[in-house]
Amino acid sequence: MAQSETLNPEDAWAPARLIPVMGMKGSKEQEERATSALLSVMQVVPSFGKAILAYLDAPAGHITCFTEPHFETDEGGPAIPDGAILIERGKTHWKCLVEVKTGSSGLSSEQIDQYLRIANRDGFEALLTISNQIVASPDEPPIRVDRRRLRAVKLRHLSWFRVLTEAVMEHEHHGVNDPEQAKVLDDLIAFLDDERSGAGGYEGMGKTWVTVRDAARKRTLRPTDAGVAEVADCWEEFLEYLCLRLRQNLGHPVAPLHPRGSDVHARRKEYIESLGGEGRLQGSIRITDAVAPVQIEADLERLQVTTRVRVAAPKEGRPKTRINWLLRQLKEVPANLRVVVQYRHTRHSTSLLAEDARRRPGDLLLPEDPQRAPKSFDVALTRDMGTKRGKRAGSFVAETMKQVLDFYGSVVQDLSKWRPRPPKLPESAKEPSEEQPAEATPST
Repeated sequence: MAQSETLNPEDAWAPARLIPVMGMKGSKEQEERATSALLSVMQVVPSFGKAILAYLDAPAGHITCFTEPHFETDEGGPAIPDGAILIERGKTHWKCLVEVKTGSSGLSSEQIDQYLRIANRDGFEALLTISNQIVASPDEPPIRVDRRRLRAVKLRHLSWFRVLTEAVMEHEHHGVNDPEQAKVLDDLIAFLDDERSGAGGYEGMGKTWVTVRDAARKRTLRPTDAGVAEVADCWEEFLEYLCLRLRQNLGHPVAPLHPRGSDVHARRKEYIESLGGEGRLQGSIRITDAVAPVQIEADLERLQVTTRVRVAAPKEGRPKTRINWLLRQLKEVPANLRVVVQYRHTRHSTSLLAEDARRRPGDLLLPEDPQRAPKSFDVALTRDMGTKRGKRAGSFVAETMKQVLDFYGSVVQDLSKWRPRPPKLPESAKEPSEEQPAEATPST
């Protein structure tokens, strides 16, 4: 009997997976399966295990993982964290407890405090927490903890999306030579990327996003309004989500760029004031070797998102020559890309769409002083904001992500910093001297 066209393996057959998502019942089984999948792959694919454990400054060695180890609390009751990791190398024995949450479940301060006490008591070096809560840095947990517990034990938090990013980095960019290890890692990626696993990562801007956005559009939003703090927290998570997604695509480090010395609480306060007072959310991300950080601004009043980079202008040449230096780098650029020229010792600037600037570069000179040298160039792309909830197509999350990727791919990755030309010798210095050096007189 002829094979049915609907049974084409490439189109209709689901590939067999070592880590299936089918048949999970309830959040408890979801959590158990995610924990077991992660810890087992960390053992089977050592390079991936080392990438995860690098966040805890763990030593090199043989990795062994366990699920649901049993302990007794100081009060005599049972305590069962989700996992434990042991690293052995010669006489070195390094131990770490693991606590995992999936779906919308968040970490509990009381539970983490209990595990920190056990870790201190029983000689564990670290506690690793994993959930869908995205943080700006692994050493900034999404819950408050007693810092006294951290004197001898390290606490690090990874989001599931960061775990997925590390898996993608190892599989796609670093490469796993062993085909069996590559298959196992590929199955973990498929598992984590499936919504049914409960480890899908960032879910959106929160339940109050639409209410806050609409109030900002009507200019009735205040910093103290309900929902503003939640959106501010989601914005911090969104910036990290953007960085992790870019890192998956680029294979290079990408991280949020925060003011020096700031912490999550100070940034949260700034987001709340900017959102409640101006209806704006702002942030920057740093991409290794890019010409400058990518700045992102969401204007909720105008329902627009702007991505921009600021490039320092050359320090030599005529003003128009310096402008043309930038324009030559802007070749096939997206529509509505704008170039803004900032000038020294004045607040005045000039601005044109990139396509118009290439035809009339002279229009970007300062009208009242055409001989004034430009200080820097802002290259910016503004698009309408996605308005749907969640992170599917048409949402704020999906459309902003697309805009950042488009902006980087069509603009930023082709921009270079200006480098001065090497100094040249004068022509006279190039000619050999006619005078011959005097011969040295031998000593007697």
